[in-house]
Amino acid sequence: MTSQLHAICFLADEPRRLARFWSEFLGRELVDDARDGIALLPDADNAYRIRFIPHDEPKRGQNRAHFDLTSDSEQDQQQKVARALELGARHTDVGQLPEEGHVVLADPEGNEFCVIEAGNNFLAGCGFVGALAGDGTQAVGYFWSAALDWPLVWDQDEETAIQSPGGGTKITWGGPPLMPRTGKDRLLLDLAVPVHGDGPAEIDRLISLGAKRVETGPGDDGRVLMTDPDGNEFTVRG
Repeated sequence: MTSQLHAICFLADEPRRLARFWSEFLGRELVDDARDGIALLPDADNAYRIRFIPHDEPKRGQNRAHFDLTSDSEQDQQQKVARALELGARHTDVGQLPEEGHVVLADPEGNEFCVIEAGNNFLAGCGFVGALAGDGTQAVGYFWSAALDWPLVWDQDEETAIQSPGGGTKITWGGPPLMPRTGKDRLLLDLAVPVHGDGPAEIDRLISLGAKRVETGPGDDGRVLMTDPDGNEFTVRG
């Protein structure tokens, strides 16, 4: 049975502090779960959690994935930017052009995210977290479409995007050339095998699609660490 997207995870120097920022900004409830640790619960638009995992390796360079957040009007965009800055975000430069309408910010630990201008048709109806936008090949878009059983909603010029059949946040990949990997990925996907599913069989299925298993056995929390065809780490919870 196909894995489900359980959570989008941030590796964090101070998980609770970073979780508090995103909880207040996104309006999601923060919990300290016995199995997931510090996490934000799903909202009305999406079924996944946002987890914050303690990690002591410093952030190096620009993240290979970031949130694209939506806005309903120019005033709404300005208000969301102001709110993020009030909570501890800052402006950052990733090479965006002055004429581009989105605003690029970084959260209190330097994780980049964009507040997209109103009228973006591609993200219409996706909710506040419109997309998890990643740097990746066409092959990795195909892999994740098969891994999650989410249809491709964009496949052009080596750019791909997938979305749950139920709607919500899209996951996108911008195609080559890829930015250099400067350290451990700060954002990663956390999958869960459905109740009564076969965990080992699902691991084998993901490997058959092009994933690799990093660990020889599951960690203490029952999650298996893997990499997708582009080398991005993700976990599978049995």
